[in-house]
Amino acid sequence: MLLIANLAVASCRDTPTEPTSIRIATGSPTAVYYAFGQSLAAILNRELPGVRASVVITAASAENVQLVGSGGAELGFTQADVLPTGPVGSPTVNAVARVYDDQLHLVTTSGGPVRTVADLRGRRVSVGAAGSGTEITATRLLEVARLGGDEVRRERLGLDDSVAALRTGRIDAFFFSGGLPVRGIEELAEDSAIRIVDLSEWTEPLRSRYGQVYVSRDIPRSVYGVDAVTTVADPNYLIVRANLPESLVREVTRLLMERRAELAAAHPAAGRMSPRSAIVTAPLSLHPGAAAWYRAAKP
Repeated sequence: MLLIANLAVASCRDTPTEPTSIRIATGSPTAVYYAFGQSLAAILNRELPGVRASVVITAASAENVQLVGSGGAELGFTQADVLPTGPVGSPTVNAVARVYDDQLHLVTTSGGPVRTVADLRGRRVSVGAAGSGTEITATRLLEVARLGGDEVRRERLGLDDSVAALRTGRIDAFFFSGGLPVRGIEELAEDSAIRIVDLSEWTEPLRSRYGQVYVSRDIPRSVYGVDAVTTVADPNYLIVRANLPESLVREVTRLLMERRAELAAAHPAAGRMSPRSAIVTAPLSLHPGAAAWYRAAKP
């Protein structure tokens, strides 16, 4: 509560103080990061006096890490597989929480020829926007499937452009990594016959080559109304600039955990957080302010 007290004292001075800006790097407006970020910004604006929170639309994970690390944003969302796994010097980014797992979707038309990853050979496929976690995960999957280089005719499109390109036949399939349900894919499934390709056989090859962050997760029929599949998933983190004040980050962490029901109303993926799972953020360290809140909460 020190942050609130400090901001209240500042508000009593004769000279008005500038509000504390919290820019949250998110992703596409029809994907999970944006919905989650919008809801979190509303909570911070409502409950932290002197804070002005806003969302930044980005290409998602890789761009978000760059923005937070360089000072272009204070908070952001990222997939774990985007983060460096080796030792680094003084970190510019810390974790606030592990928030949920992303599932990699490979989406195509139900009557089309793509039924397995091998069927992508020679076809036009969106691997995600430049600077996105989708691009990193999809590129790795194609490598372990021996479809690297020019074996696939790659497009680098975000979610909305991928959906539009599949509708018009400009691409044969697209990858997108997101928490369930991804609204853009949900809307596509409502008016188009689609198939989501099973990726279960690629989890272990990805783990063997790129690390243990990858796991298998189901996409049930109830999510998009198409046949259930098993796919590759990896954790998502809310990250923070390492030099942000401990008192501020502690309050952000508190609200992130205490307002889970409100965040889940914005997107179900946000409701999968818990203080116990939130502290598992390897390879990132928790920000000292976040760590202090979890210690007091004793998850």
